[in-house]
Amino acid sequence: MKDWTTACMDWEKRIVAGRPLIVSPPLFPDEAQAALDVFKALRIVDAAGSPTFGEACEPWVFDFVAAIFGAYDAESGQRLIREFFLLISKKNAKSTIAAGIMMTALIRNWRMSAELLIIAPTIEVAQNSFKPAADMVRADEELTDLLHVQDHYRTITHRTTGAVLKVVAADNDTVSGKKAAFVLIDELWVFGAKPKADAMLREATGGLVSRPEGFVISLSTQSDAPPAGVFKAKLDYFRDVRDGKIDDKKSLGVLYEFPKAMLNSEAYLDPDNFYITNPNLGRSVSREWLEDELKKELAKDASTRNTFLAKHLNIEIGQNHRNNRWPGTDFWPKRAMEGLTLDHLLSVSEVVVVGIDGGGLDDLFGFAVVGRHKETRDWLVWAHAWCHEGVLERRKSIASVLLDFKRAGELTIVDDELADISEIVGIIDEINQRGLLASVAVDPAGLGEMIEALAEIGITQEGGQLIGAPQGWAMMNAIKTAERKLANGTMKHSGSKLMAWCVGNLKIEPTATGIRATKQNAGDAKIDPVMAMFDAVTVMSRNPEAPEGGTMDDYFNSLVGAA
Repeated sequence: MKDWTTACMDWEKRIVAGRPLIVSPPLFPDEAQAALDVFKALRIVDAAGSPTFGEACEPWVFDFVAAIFGAYDAESGQRLIREFFLLISKKNAKSTIAAGIMMTALIRNWRMSAELLIIAPTIEVAQNSFKPAADMVRADEELTDLLHVQDHYRTITHRTTGAVLKVVAADNDTVSGKKAAFVLIDELWVFGAKPKADAMLREATGGLVSRPEGFVISLSTQSDAPPAGVFKAKLDYFRDVRDGKIDDKKSLGVLYEFPKAMLNSEAYLDPDNFYITNPNLGRSVSREWLEDELKKELAKDASTRNTFLAKHLNIEIGQNHRNNRWPGTDFWPKRAMEGLTLDHLLSVSEVVVVGIDGGGLDDLFGFAVVGRHKETRDWLVWAHAWCHEGVLERRKSIASVLLDFKRAGELTIVDDELADISEIVGIIDEINQRGLLASVAVDPAGLGEMIEALAEIGITQEGGQLIGAPQGWAMMNAIKTAERKLANGTMKHSGSKLMAWCVGNLKIEPTATGIRATKQNAGDAKIDPVMAMFDAVTVMSRNPEAPEGGTMDDYFNSLVGAA
């Protein structure tokens, strides 16, 4: 039995040193060499002098190709590593390499009438892979005799086996019913924004069930927005495989990204480090061009800079890449507290303030609980959000992001317009019954139904437990208080991805009398749970006490007495 690993535990040292990111040698060297002989002979027609891959490529390309084709066991007819993922910066010949890999698979394939697919998110991206593949055929007399190119259909057919390589712009209609043995997905990051992409790609790759010799390869640059959907799922999974957190010998990822320490120090802005995510630097990538473009981008708005960083340096865009971000954003990731659930927060807090920021039917209903720790007096934050299912249609640009939060248990999607209010009031009632609730702080706008529902459990403005939190510039004290407590470490949170996203969407704008918090982008950049947190901070900063000194002990004693 062969033994191998697809993990690369020391990848950070390797990538800085320019060493290979694939640890194990090809499982079947003869298969790897036979494929390399084909691959290296293919011509890159649009490069100066039309060199072959063998003449033009850096060793990392050959390592990747050898790993793919060298995983095939000719005796059993099975490929032992079946799924591959390449994350690499733009202009590192990704689409051309994709074409070369699939042409090699077409030529090496033995199955009669086999189907090979290159799936691209758009027709333009599909052309980026098909044209170099077609050019490779036309540049070689032997291949011209062996393969038939049909430009209009973006297909290349093997005249002997009848196998067909198709390059398609993806949708459910184009991939439905496919039985492809070899599938390459180009620019996976674009699919991340498509809510139904996962189902579509599963349909496209379903043919591998009965074709054990097949493979699936995903290629991508980083997304110019925080990763989402199927792209985020693949990225997280292959990182865990690479890091040894998941033992999956049938999956291999090659990810050209900066080590964490270099990200934290912004060492990626040093041109001497451009090579880390650009292994083709000096060939298909010009260092001088990258330097010139970076200088231009540093003088521009962060939104365009983010695109450059994502595409050319493979920087994952997150909450720390906005020039008008909330100052607390820089400290937010550091204050995540493992195991901070709502139940834990309530069990260790002496008093709690709930914040609510409601939205319309195309918005989120933000809910935040801020508790003061009994012993340390640190502030602990837990948040959740609700939205109506119609938001997925009205806000299609963030639908896949919202579904990610739903899967993480941080967002509830409801189909009843009163279900969110009922669930929120239920949580507040439990907190109040425990004797912990100081008050509920709300953005008064548009909360008529919520106010009525709270009154039914005795939470009213007249009773002192329902407080209208100041909004706009008047919220400045809460904003400043939260950022100071994050900076000094006396405010901690549950590490919610939903909250990290919302914090990253915050924009701080100066006003005539101070500052106000608003959204980076109108409509799709939601911040409601963070605004709910600020509502709660408004009251918590006044050092409230629980009603009549109530504690958790009082709550449990009442339960025992009732029993």
